[in-house]
Amino acid sequence: MIALMIAGAVATAVSLVGTRFTILFFRNRGKGQPILGPEDRGPQHQHKAGTPTMGGIAIIVGAATGYVVAHFREGLVFSNQALVLFFAVFIMAFLGFLDDYIKVKASRNRGIFWKKKGYITFGMSVGLGWLLVTVTDVSRTVSFTRATQPGWHLPWWAWTIYAGAIIFATTNAVNVTDGLDGLAAGSASFGFLAFAIIAYWAFRNPAYYSSVINPLDLAAVAIAFAGACAGFLWYNAAPARIFMGDVGALGIGAALALLALTTDAQLLLPLICLINVIEIGSVFLQMAVFKASGRKKRLFRLSPIHHHFEMLGWPETTVIIRFWMIAAVGVAAALAIYLADFTRLQGKS
Repeated sequence: MIALMIAGAVATAVSLVGTRFTILFFRNRGKGQPILGPEDRGPQHQHKAGTPTMGGIAIIVGAATGYVVAHFREGLVFSNQALVLFFAVFIMAFLGFLDDYIKVKASRNRGIFWKKKGYITFGMSVGLGWLLVTVTDVSRTVSFTRATQPGWHLPWWAWTIYAGAIIFATTNAVNVTDGLDGLAAGSASFGFLAFAIIAYWAFRNPAYYSSVINPLDLAAVAIAFAGACAGFLWYNAAPARIFMGDVGALGIGAALALLALTTDAQLLLPLICLINVIEIGSVFLQMAVFKASGRKKRLFRLSPIHHHFEMLGWPETTVIIRFWMIAAVGVAAALAIYLADFTRLQGKS
């Protein structure tokens, strides 16, 4: 437990300082986030144009630092699954960094990967799924709370595609959510705390969760990311002084997806990331209705759905806090399912 506290505290401190440094770095160079205008049917957020971006770098550096420093505490050892997770985060974050850099450099909101980004991200996601199943002993089952529930075992190639789809969907969902000050970072904090509880519970009850390799190390990963998101949120809360950018959204999404895969809780991920599911779902529904109507009708005034509520007159802070509440409800429901299954098994023993 002390190692987890170290991971969270160090990650928060490094992220807090790193975010402040990133703000000064971009502000002194006069570089900031370009914002979509009315001509692109974007939200009325032009007042945010020029706000420093790429704050996600501080989140990832903070989480990695907290995770490493926690291992100075005797009893916590590095696991290959956690190392693959960080490799995946770095790879996805680097893709996001390239897109952010091009946007800032060219002073336009659409990066060079705008139309091809989905294909590139999916290919990378499948590759990361293959890496995870090849170099680690990750359980190749479809699971809610443990490897035997429901326990559908997949061949390596099918699990690779399955894992890739989860990574791809989660990274894009977090990226879509990152549209209001603090929304993505705050909701992600809830998700990482949920995985920290799940992983630590698996560590304390190995008979229940025997398929998870070194769950204490995975708990350190999760709590480090939770702390790093909290440190970043100090400056990202409305009105934001910095945005996380694609570098942060893609990195955070990859971390959430890999934690779900390595803790055998993939089917709980839609609840743990409930607000992200709602956000990406609203985009899908908007596009489906728009195309089905011959490009004449839209289901929402603007998607993702957080912009729809803004256009209904909700203040930005109201949308953010209410969406955080939805995210918290999803996390609470996921943990309730997890603990209920554990309690049920304990009652049978």
